Amino acid sequence: MARRLLTLSLTFVVSMTFLNVICHAESRLLTRHMRDTVSYGEARQVGHLPATQTMRLVLALPLRNEADLDSYLEDLYDPTSTSYRQFLTVEEFTARYGPTQEDYDAVIRFARENGFAVVGTSRNRVNVDVQGSIATIEKAFHITMGIYQHPTENRTFFAPDREPTTSLSFPLWHISGLDNYSIPHSALKRRDENNVHSLATTGSCPGQSFCGSDMRAAYYGGTALTGKGQSVGLLEYAGTDLVDLTTYYTNAKQTNNVPITLKSVDGTPTQCLASQGCDDTEQTLDMTQALGMAPGLASLVMYIGSSDAALFNGMATAKPLNYNLSSSWYWSPADPKTDDPYFKEFQAQGQTLFDAAGDNRSWQIGGSIWPADDAYVVSVGGTDLTTTGPGGAWKSETAWSDSGGGISPNNIPIPTWQKKTASGCASCSQTLRNGPDVAANSNFTFYVCADQTTCTSNYYGGTSFAAPMWAGWLALVNQFEVAHGHKPVGFINPALYSVGLGTKYNTDLNDITQGSNGYNATKGYDLVTGWGSPKAGGLIK
Repeated sequence: MARRLLTLSLTFVVSMTFLNVICHAESRLLTRHMRDTVSYGEARQVGHLPATQTMRLVLALPLRNEADLDSYLEDLYDPTSTSYRQFLTVEEFTARYGPTQEDYDAVIRFARENGFAVVGTSRNRVNVDVQGSIATIEKAFHITMGIYQHPTENRTFFAPDREPTTSLSFPLWHISGLDNYSIPHSALKRRDENNVHSLATTGSCPGQSFCGSDMRAAYYGGTALTGKGQSVGLLEYAGTDLVDLTTYYTNAKQTNNVPITLKSVDGTPTQCLASQGCDDTEQTLDMTQALGMAPGLASLVMYIGSSDAALFNGMATAKPLNYNLSSSWYWSPADPKTDDPYFKEFQAQGQTLFDAAGDNRSWQIGGSIWPADDAYVVSVGGTDLTTTGPGGAWKSETAWSDSGGGISPNNIPIPTWQKKTASGCASCSQTLRNGPDVAANSNFTFYVCADQTTCTSNYYGGTSFAAPMWAGWLALVNQFEVAHGHKPVGFINPALYSVGLGTKYNTDLNDITQGSNGYNATKGYDLVTGWGSPKAGGLIK
């Protein structure tokens, strides 16, 4: 009898222990959040964020049926498939691949039960925007928010001391906003007065610098297509002052008729004033390059925010969607796959994101440039363009020496559409993503107005100019497609690489064979200019 009671007692203890473990189980997230410098002890801890300090975070849920989604994306861009260009609406994407309503509601309930204020939701059920104190964050995610000395920059940063976990019954994808180790920077460069650079002498803007309209003349060369009916979306980490855009057009003796929308995705101010220490140089030039290429757009939307999760999700769920997207900013995430759910949604919905490849020479020399090496974006390198005169045609083009490009520093696997090209490229990786995909003028040859104070000629350059140029150019393509009864082209890389390997390559693109960023420009695809720049009229048709 005693033995039986002992056995029952032990069974009860084991059962209760098991139940206790289940009740207190912690669910890990599907992406990394810890910085290597914190994990390895390279960054010295110098403090702790105040418990009462408030922060805004984005809780991102994982997509469903990802294997099916990946297969669908392959078919979506395969001209032989019945699914070719059968793009989904946001609602269709959400129904097939978005988180379930049950899981989304569970995350909202988790947030509120743990003391967060839910300050934003999204119609694809991916993002839940929350706000809470440091004490709330630490308790909910079982972390400590420390302050650390940055190992390479003269500043401190905050970050969690371990990977976050939750009490949810399923894993979250990511929590955006837990560190500021990497601050987004624009791919914009000022001319070094001590070095000799070729400057524009044939532009239409003051100082013979290039206007955005000069890029249209060089790379499109026609008048029929203006981007009519199309819209462009630009990603920005700060607002702007449209006075600067007005000044640009006044001084260029041109007129802008495209409505501009400044859209904050997370409460970030849309106004940017130099008197308050805000610089809108990048934001203004992004507009002038997109508008210069497509002056007849139905609209241009500036997506303004403080986190990549909020910005990309805002672009993926907008009403109406912008099919032509551009980003001229770069940063370094703790996990390079963090934003892939948004990028996949772009592709499924027929949206293309152009991203500046950077201005620090090859990626192997200048370091990480993300998301330009992500397989789901079109990476845009830089060139030095010469035209026949103001508003004139393309004359010649060489690789810009500062252009980003090379082999993925984030170890992004090579996408299927790039494998055949890489096999014929001596400098390319056969296993990792190569970049850029395309290029356009980035030399110090542009006219820029910014900060309500000054306009400059031939002073700024960078792939910042090239990315929005391509977004404007794609608006021309999509206008052409719609006018002929077709759907938008969507993510252009699969088709672009097919063109590059085809018989019409030299009639569709300017093959740039001179210049170097550490890698040499060569015949065909190379790691400084990709397949080159658009040839007037050719690639559109």
